Amino acid sequence: MHMENLNRLRLLACEIRMETMKIIASKGNGHVGGSLSIADVLAVLYGEVMKYDPQDPNWKERDWLILSKGHAGPALYAALGIAGFYPKEAAYHLNEAGSDFPSHADHNRTRGVDITTGSLGQGISEAVGVALGNRMQGIDSHVFVICGDGECDEGQVWEAAQFAAHNHLDNLIGFVDSNGRQLDGTIDEVMSHGKGIGAKFDAFGWGVIEVSDGNDVEQILEAVRKALTVKGKPTMIILNTVKGKGIDFAETSGEHSSTLNKQQWAEVLEEAERKYAELREALL
Repeated sequence: MHMENLNRLRLLACEIRMETMKIIASKGNGHVGGSLSIADVLAVLYGEVMKYDPQDPNWKERDWLILSKGHAGPALYAALGIAGFYPKEAAYHLNEAGSDFPSHADHNRTRGVDITTGSLGQGISEAVGVALGNRMQGIDSHVFVICGDGECDEGQVWEAAQFAAHNHLDNLIGFVDSNGRQLDGTIDEVMSHGKGIGAKFDAFGWGVIEVSDGNDVEQILEAVRKALTVKGKPTMIILNTVKGKGIDFAETSGEHSSTLNKQQWAEVLEEAERKYAELREALL
């Protein structure tokens, strides 16, 4: 891929982070860490890989994105706003009464959200169902699903994994946002994955691609392109990410959810806007 296009994706990821912070700041608290760690994969999917139509969100031939870790909804809202599904500023009402932007992704409320998620473990099962349904209808598209490494503690994830492999769902590509932390602490402290999440999906019959830097758009794009060539089985891409990537306090704390006062949010937004402006100047 030409460097110009890679730079475009890097800038898009930075913009998604900036917009994510604006969205969460509108409420004053939210899932900062796990939203920031998926900004890069969202940039690759919405900026380069997926076929979709902001004017027709339910276009039958579209690719689907299912955010199984639905608490990272603010990052998805940012990506959708930038992609043109609605004005970006519309999402600056996170979780307000009557808002179309609840804290967890909701298909019935937010334009462009393909599936309602938030109860961890269920999103990947929904993705498997969509992938099977689309194949039965002869629809030539892909279903992408983003899971959390903490979410993979849930037994339902592995029921879905077994079903997908058994049915050879090669139109299904998953990502594990492997940032090493979950609500109650680190993955190793709370519920370790033994030989690793990738080894588990491999044992369940999936193709597995490990991305050493899951916040590098070039590595992510290369992995997705490879996954798109796999036939006869679903593929899981393991993204080794940094929780809170791109915002200093979030990277340092590794918090699952953050609450800041107005002054602190002002400083965070200044940081996000400055980093975006600096990257834009450096790349363009």
